[in-house]
Amino acid sequence: MTNQVDSPRALALISVSDKTGIIEFAKNLSGMGYGLLSTGGTAKALADAGLPVTEVSEFTGSPEIMGGRVKTLHPRIHGGLLGRRGEDEAVMSEQDIPRIGIAVINLYPFEEVTRNPDCNFEDAIENIDIGGPAMVRSAAKNFDAVAIVSSPDQYAMVLDKLEAGNGTLDRETRFELSVAAFNRVAQYDDAISNYLSSRSSDGSSEVFPRQINPCFVKVANLRYGENPHQQAAWYRDPFPAEGSLATARQHQGKELSYNNIADADAAWECVRQFDDPACAIIKHANPCGAAIADSPAVAYDLAFATDSTSAFGGIIAFNRELDSATAAEIIKRQFVEVLIAPSYEDRALAILQTKKNVRVLEIPSARPMAQQEGKRIGSGMLVQTSDLKPLSRQDCRVVSQLQPDERQWRDLMFAWKVARMVKSNAIVYAAGGRTVGVGAGQMSRIDSARIGCWKAEDAGLPIKGSVMASDAFFPFRDGIDTAAEAGVSAVIQPGGSLRDEEVIAAADENGMAMVFTGIRHFRH
Repeated sequence: MTNQVDSPRALALISVSDKTGIIEFAKNLSGMGYGLLSTGGTAKALADAGLPVTEVSEFTGSPEIMGGRVKTLHPRIHGGLLGRRGEDEAVMSEQDIPRIGIAVINLYPFEEVTRNPDCNFEDAIENIDIGGPAMVRSAAKNFDAVAIVSSPDQYAMVLDKLEAGNGTLDRETRFELSVAAFNRVAQYDDAISNYLSSRSSDGSSEVFPRQINPCFVKVANLRYGENPHQQAAWYRDPFPAEGSLATARQHQGKELSYNNIADADAAWECVRQFDDPACAIIKHANPCGAAIADSPAVAYDLAFATDSTSAFGGIIAFNRELDSATAAEIIKRQFVEVLIAPSYEDRALAILQTKKNVRVLEIPSARPMAQQEGKRIGSGMLVQTSDLKPLSRQDCRVVSQLQPDERQWRDLMFAWKVARMVKSNAIVYAAGGRTVGVGAGQMSRIDSARIGCWKAEDAGLPIKGSVMASDAFFPFRDGIDTAAEAGVSAVIQPGGSLRDEEVIAAADENGMAMVFTGIRHFRH
């Protein structure tokens, strides 16, 4: 390998785990006069590509030891990174420490390795990078003299800036690279701390770590929060789950607001539960209508009919591609804030462009992934696992004398999924794969039951023969009696009340089928 220490420019130290784009980037740096200094695996890749490069072990005079664990922790490396312009030249000359002007460093893939469900404890420990973060921190601290490039995503921007600056980077760019580098190290350390804090020395894991280090990347500043006098911003995980709202692509429309984002998440989480084509319309975090059908168009029509008044200004989500006919019907029929679908027909996007303020989001289809959810409480945080427990007919227990028929079973399972997305106390009436009435967020369950009936009556939808889902048990029989008076034929609920026998008796007296799930779906 050619010695590059005497390059006309400062050295470029390159040590990368992710080698995406590194050959081309290094070739450009070398062409601008930077000497290439690199570690074992990266140095070999550069040399194999015909680039002149000096290995770190040759540069420091110290061989890599302990299987490569110790290679860059050396005064000649960190002196070159930390040497201050106009202050440390004398000592650098005395100690024969060349200046490193650019550091291109990314870290061992700890997050990627530990996200793999087959990762074992030993693999996780071996993927904790030591020298990498140390070099990143040294270079980032000395941004007045050093540019730290910590991600392949930065290569194109850095090359553009170098070309514009005749081979040098301005201070503002070096500072922004420094901030990005410190953020990357913080993410990395957070991931390691979270992983190890949830495990014992033998590698066995706990659900909740002893310390939580939440780390989020800002997506955008928002105009305001829930109300205009509140400031707000939107953040996402550094590695967002596939198919989550944080991965959405916005095709058109105004900037998303705080409330748009919260409601869009509820709408998307509702429809992605279903295998059949589904539509959900969300208003103020609650489904005002939801349906499954043979097509998105029919599902939308049924969902809209549940509560057309509340649907005004709502968030509409589909779990299938949105076709042009359905898009045209939506914008003709109602005012909509946000549309969500996994894909769109080209013609549908063209139709939606006639309503330029409608926010159109595309989210790749994927099953919800279990994760931990947090809620700030004063100076603390509540953390829980996601409410994703599946329910099948086999998990249910029929407690009434009357058995549900096939139609009722289908509607009971549909209503149960919708009820999971309704604020407690939640009551959902459903028939034929669509909601006919929803009662949400009341202080008493009987009030939610009554409101759901009123909603059905206002919409002109027959509640007779429908089924009812309740997110939690009925503390008294009054909710059952109210549903029976309206003509409800079957009920699905968790059970577990001290008055379960009284509630079951009410179902039997009214000729209703009743199913216990043993699962509660509170949503606050």
